[in-house]
Amino acid sequence: MKPFEIVELIARVESVLRRAGKTEEHYEIGDVVIEPRSMLVTKAGKPVSLTYKEYELLLLFIRNRNIALFRDTIYQRVWESELDTDSRTVDLHVQRLRKKLGWQNRLVSIYKVSYRLEA
Repeated sequence: MKPFEIVELIARVESVLRRAGKTEEHYEIGDVVIEPRSMLVTKAGKPVSLTYKEYELLLLFIRNRNIALFRDTIYQRVWESELDTDSRTVDLHVQRLRKKLGWQNRLVSIYKVSYRLEA
């Protein structure tokens, strides 16, 4: 095994992530623009005020467009713990996100199971 410089390792990892589309400069869906580096979200050019968890939830949906995400998966990825079966946390955050972004028709629920961002 050859010795390597940490700088070279970082450069290679960033290169792989870029090719995989995991380091997008910004995401656009309709009139909503998300800039991950600055954590800025705008709708029709106006800033949208999101809590940290709403922002993390938005990024999860953006990065998994058109994929049904189960509530427990969403909870594990955003809150980094197991979902309590009685918890409505995911539903409440999705509801707030829909309202703030005007995505009532774009962020669809799959009856009692999951949510999907239709892009």
